[in-house]
Amino acid sequence: QVQLVESGGGLVQAGGSLRLACAASGKSFPVMGWFRQAPGKQQRELVAVIGRGGSANYADSVKGRFTISRDNAKNTVYLQMNSLKPEDTAVYYCNGNLLVGPLYWGQGTQVTVSS
Repeated sequence: QVQLVESGGGLVQAGGSLRLACAASGKSFPVMGWFRQAPGKQQRELVAVIGRGGSANYADSVKGRFTISRDNAKNTVYLQMNSLKPEDTAVYYCNGNLLVGPLYWGQGTQVTVSS
């Protein structure tokens, strides 16, 4: 059974930092990433993705503030979020991509940034 379990969300003031973690079990994913869904929005948007070799891509809105990393031995992906802004408030979802077949998602973790 494949599971992605996120942790590390919470409430933080603008300018603060949070670190999200997502532990995967049941599969080893070539690509893992973070998406978010802001309040009132129907679509999840890409935040960052990372390959098994460490190559990463970021949404323009988070470049220079967020860093994605992964520990392949632990099958875990992280998202270090610095200089947080109120517009970063969203439910953050971990994603596992096998490159073929369905995508896998975690249950989501709430990040709230107060002004």
